[in-house]
Amino acid sequence: MLAVRSLAFNLCFYAATTLIAVGGLPALVSRRAVMRVGRLWGRVTLWLLRVVAGTRVEFRGLENIPSGAILVGAKHQSALETLALCTVFPEFAYILKRELLFIPLVGWFLSRGGMVAIDRTKGVRAMSLMNAAAAEAVAQGRQLIIFPEGTRRPPGVSPAYKQGLSHLYAALDVPCLPAALNTGLYWPRRSFVRHPGTAVIEFLPPIPPGMPRTAFLDLVEARVEAASDALLAAGRAELAEAAHPALGSRRETSRPA
Repeated sequence: MLAVRSLAFNLCFYAATTLIAVGGLPALVSRRAVMRVGRLWGRVTLWLLRVVAGTRVEFRGLENIPSGAILVGAKHQSALETLALCTVFPEFAYILKRELLFIPLVGWFLSRGGMVAIDRTKGVRAMSLMNAAAAEAVAQGRQLIIFPEGTRRPPGVSPAYKQGLSHLYAALDVPCLPAALNTGLYWPRRSFVRHPGTAVIEFLPPIPPGMPRTAFLDLVEARVEAASDALLAAGRAELAEAAHPALGSRRETSRPA
């Protein structure tokens, strides 16, 4: 059943992605129109996940999101948060590698949507180019989303935070909103399987600007990793109970009266 539902979701997802990308081509005339297409893509994906794969996405800590321009530092385990986060932030802008701009259709939307692309072939100059594009996005009041580890990492592995987040934090002088999650349990990287259950993305209290870079990065890592570990523990318990329902009933009967 899991394989059937996962296959059905993937077929629906890629079909919907193609239809939205082709149908949304007229939106390339303006950035705001591209934003609307991006949010539509995210919402359709979350709907398909819930209806076809049985995977819900729960957002926690929405009250922690400041208004205006912010820097969002999110844990990265799955493609799911990339699609889900754009449904929360009205003026989202992702920090991403330049190679993604060359993907047919999708790359056009990323470019016209004002995403901040990093050209790693530029070496040290890449940081100054990123700063300039990020500063322009912040000046427009946008929510700049960066994955501090740079790439998706499996749930539970040792963190590998890079300096990009602290570099932007020091350069932009805006609050940073840390985000923890357990999405990799439900939409694993490099797998077509989509596990039913409730994936959680949790926004933690924002960190005001002005902290020293090293102390800031240590604080973000500590908060995000602790919250993500708690979400992973809850998610693993949910998946284990779904796989072996008797475990849940035994826990219920073993509780003291």
